[in-house]
Amino acid sequence: MRILVANVNTTQSMTDAIAAQARRAALPGTEIVGITPRFGADSCEGNFESYLAAIAVMDAVTRYEGEFDAVVQAGYGEHGREGLQELLDVPVVDITEAAAATAMYLGHKYSVVTTLDRTVPLIEDRLKLAGLDARCASVRASGLPVLELEANPEAAIQAIVAEAEWAVREDKAEVIVLGCGGMAELEMRVRERCGVPVVDGVAAAVAAAESLVRLGLTTSKVRTFATPRTKRVLGWPIDTTPATAPATAPGRASEALGTAPEAPGETPGEAPAEAAARDLHPIGESRVR
Repeated sequence: MRILVANVNTTQSMTDAIAAQARRAALPGTEIVGITPRFGADSCEGNFESYLAAIAVMDAVTRYEGEFDAVVQAGYGEHGREGLQELLDVPVVDITEAAAATAMYLGHKYSVVTTLDRTVPLIEDRLKLAGLDARCASVRASGLPVLELEANPEAAIQAIVAEAEWAVREDKAEVIVLGCGGMAELEMRVRERCGVPVVDGVAAAVAAAESLVRLGLTTSKVRTFATPRTKRVLGWPIDTTPATAPATAPGRASEALGTAPEAPGETPGEAPAEAAARDLHPIGESRVR
């Protein structure tokens, strides 16, 4: 069995850490392949970065050339799982949902401890959308940016433990969920300090993905996650070739995002007919594994 574990940000060292945690959780015989998006933010801490990550992860997974049996989306509270489910015919497991579902086996109420406070609403929304919010006692923020988890792990431990202890004492949480893929290696330390079960989303998602594959189950394709209809989709697959055209006027969105100021679907010197042919991508053909 081969499981792709997709990091939602472009930090390779975080992909490596997430993949290492996934391998520790995997059963013998399960191969874990870590994937880093080709474009996007080096950490995801808001809606813009999350939506960008959703596109980047879909791009990275659909470009993978090998065979695979399941996909784990390793971003807590991030968008994109639904798109992957439409594009693929293998199970897709999001760490947000896997962690919360696992926590509910272990206690009456669970709390999530995440990074920055601005990510709390995103996590709350994802839990509500998945129907997992009723037994969530709280979502607490440690105040640390995602990349600080690697840069200063001891400070991260102290901040996360402090919030976890507050969640147990004040919010009456009986289980703690680590609300960031980059927290994967902190599970044991938090458990030792708090005295309650601690769920890491990466490990929970890998276990869920393995179970689905072994049971022969995958995403239903009859309605919500049916394969996208074949149609003309401009700009897909994503072309990340660096732009060589002159920069646009200051303040233009194309400059801020690093994109070329060409008309959609065109490249310099390309005839309209060539552009149209290139953009007729068969997006309706899902990956069958």
